[in-house]
Amino acid sequence: MTMNWNQLLCAERLGNRPAKSEEGRSPFHSDHDKIIFSGAFRRLARKTQVHPMATNDHVHNRMTHSLEVACVGRTLGIRVGQALKDNGDLPTNFWPTDIGDIVQATCLAHDIGNPPFGHTGEDAIRNWFQKEGAQFLEGLAPDEQDDIRVFEGNAQGLRVLTTSEYHQYHEGMRLTYATLAASMKYPWCSSATVFNQRPKNNKYGVFQTELNYFHEIAHKTGLIAKGQDWYCRHPLVYLMEAADDFCYGIIDLEDGLEMGILNWQEIYDILRPVIDDSPQFPDLEHTLKKVTDGRKPAILRGKVIDAFIHAGTHAFIQNQRAFLQGDIEGDLISLCDNKVMVAVQAAKDLAKRKIFNHSKRVELEIGAYATVATLLSAICSAVDASLGDPRHMTYKDNRVMALIGDNNFHPGVSKKENNYKYLALMAVIDYISGMTDNYATNLAKQFNGMGQVIY
Repeated sequence: MTMNWNQLLCAERLGNRPAKSEEGRSPFHSDHDKIIFSGAFRRLARKTQVHPMATNDHVHNRMTHSLEVACVGRTLGIRVGQALKDNGDLPTNFWPTDIGDIVQATCLAHDIGNPPFGHTGEDAIRNWFQKEGAQFLEGLAPDEQDDIRVFEGNAQGLRVLTTSEYHQYHEGMRLTYATLAASMKYPWCSSATVFNQRPKNNKYGVFQTELNYFHEIAHKTGLIAKGQDWYCRHPLVYLMEAADDFCYGIIDLEDGLEMGILNWQEIYDILRPVIDDSPQFPDLEHTLKKVTDGRKPAILRGKVIDAFIHAGTHAFIQNQRAFLQGDIEGDLISLCDNKVMVAVQAAKDLAKRKIFNHSKRVELEIGAYATVATLLSAICSAVDASLGDPRHMTYKDNRVMALIGDNNFHPGVSKKENNYKYLALMAVIDYISGMTDNYATNLAKQFNGMGQVIY
């Protein structure tokens, strides 16, 4: 069985809405604009990329990272689209820029479901529900419990795009099926990953709340079914993922240099082999010798990214048939030129060894667990009380519920539908994961009676 580009690039919108026809922008560019104007995207400006609560304005946050990934993804997508067109593989009703628009939109959204404090925040939510908060999962179906016990930012991202942002509980942002499908890095549900039955353990992309949307998206774009609630990846996912890898393979190291954790030579030793056979390399080396270490990354960056994009485009086109058959289990980087593959992996290894284990970062990460625990304890207790006899709610419970707002709960909660407790907890997850690092920290202080009133 083989997927086809006509279906994979479906411009219809979630909810079986027809494709938009607008002067000056494609339906996929419209997706890009919807994402970038959303509150969820705006909040990425105050969310951790690598360094929690960084006071250095030159260090990346989730928004600046996502914008840079989107730039790389757009170029990568356009070059792949042009190569498909040149080979006669791109349907005549599409343009190379359509591929660029889709990949750019998915890159903008690739971290939109991340909670405060990044991956540490994800683990803090899991940790609390597996320990102190386990009581709140009693009575939920096993797959509903797994959604929360092994909370995943990627699944929350799909929820933001389809459920919680703009048209809340009514198809969300109402993006095209192509963009939604190309944004799903892990197109399967939580429970199977708990039992190591999927390609990535404890990584998944769909909560039970979005399961119907998931199947709708997969059906419209022609994704190949691989098992129960499991489809192959959309081919353009690999471009989005590669753009992300290309960026943080460079940007994490730049931030490490900016913060004095890394030195220039160890960064240059990793990236130099990617471009040292370029005709312009001698001039580049001459220029690098004349500037300070702090200015060197900006001079090198564009040339390295261009080499990465060239390698990614070639690898995608060479393996197009396997992508369309859903046969690729790994990522695009592993199919790239060996110099690129080694450089990206070496950058990741250096970041993990020196940046992610830096003492200041570890201290802040540990504090994030206490912050998330404080918030979840107060909010889950109030929500749980509200689901029972209202007469047993304390004044504190009522004030917490007023803070969240009744309108943020699925209508099924007030109607006491079969899964109302699960729906209520997912609204709590929405509330917590939507917070910025600063807001989460300040609210936890307020809950503990140590905050300041700021309007």
